[in-house]
Amino acid sequence: MVSARVRYWILIAIVGISGFSQGMLLPLIAIILEQAGVSSSVNGLHAIALYIGILIASPFMEKPMQKLGFKPIILIGGLLVFISLTLFPLWKALWFWFILRMMVGIGDQMIHFGTQTWITTTVSAEVRGRRIAFYGISFALGFSIGPLMTRLLAINEALPFLLSAFFSFLVWALMFFVKNEWPDQKGATIQSVSSLGRFVKTLKISWAAMLTGFGYGFLESTLNGVFPIYGLRIGHDVDMLSLIIPCFAFGSIILQFPLGALSDRFGRRNVLLFSILIGALSILGAALLEDSVLSLFIFFTLSGMFVGSLYSLGMSYMTDLLPISLLPAGNIMFGICFSIGSISGPFLGGIFVQLFPNVSFFYLILSVLVGVFGVVYLKKDVALQEG
Repeated sequence: MVSARVRYWILIAIVGISGFSQGMLLPLIAIILEQAGVSSSVNGLHAIALYIGILIASPFMEKPMQKLGFKPIILIGGLLVFISLTLFPLWKALWFWFILRMMVGIGDQMIHFGTQTWITTTVSAEVRGRRIAFYGISFALGFSIGPLMTRLLAINEALPFLLSAFFSFLVWALMFFVKNEWPDQKGATIQSVSSLGRFVKTLKISWAAMLTGFGYGFLESTLNGVFPIYGLRIGHDVDMLSLIIPCFAFGSIILQFPLGALSDRFGRRNVLLFSILIGALSILGAALLEDSVLSLFIFFTLSGMFVGSLYSLGMSYMTDLLPISLLPAGNIMFGICFSIGSISGPFLGGIFVQLFPNVSFFYLILSVLVGVFGVVYLKKDVALQEG
């Protein structure tokens, strides 16, 4: 079996391929449905299936992990994603694809909960920002490459799904070289997540960090699930959109590690506030200059450089706020908040595009970022909690 260091990088690789499949599915299916004449509201509603899967799976993760360990949870999640991706080309029906997207969401949640908890419970506070930054970089890299698969639609509609399934299987197989571990082996006192008190306590301590998860979920799913529809309607072609969309994730790769390192030095809250502010200004720029392809490339990249790290910075912030015994419950709630944001994003974005065709949908994203900024600003800073 591999060492703890190699295990960490295998977990990071698995997160990357999970980001790849998510980054591919959102714009790929949005474009397929838009070209098939499906309305933007139905298209946006369909996009939430993946996040409904995440939301459904979230409350049931901790007990199986206590019993089975980290490795089986990640393996089962990866298998669900692989099988679902291979089934997409078999039958092109809205309800069938909705179910498959839910299954991908359940699998992805198992992967993320397993990897997040394994990583956050085994790193010290001094390097937490940097270690979780690599988690974010890997997901962002996969997420940025995923939309490029839409270009393969010109060859064959099934090709993107099958290639993604193949890559997922290759990385998933690496987990067989990792030794299984259990959460309680790391000294955490983990209790049942069925206790409402645990969730209330977790939320009371880290509510501001949880809302960063919501904000990132809303931002990510809206840009990837609704912008392709909106972009087509304001005159941009599919090939150009497939290049613009990954700029957000590529931008997040550029500053993910530096922002993580800065948060270790200057505090998570301070770096979060700075990042959200610059990201919001970038989204405002995109709203004002959305007809220019060059401007969209620039502002997608700039917004990605700053708010593209919202997930990893928010997760680090949550880990700082919570005692180690509440980290599994915290990861579950962070995933739930991310899912709620991801579900509401495409749905509200689709309705917004349909009801306000002459108003830039970027203003919807901007309003959410302003709200998250206000919440984090009002939350008093805390010293890093050890352990």
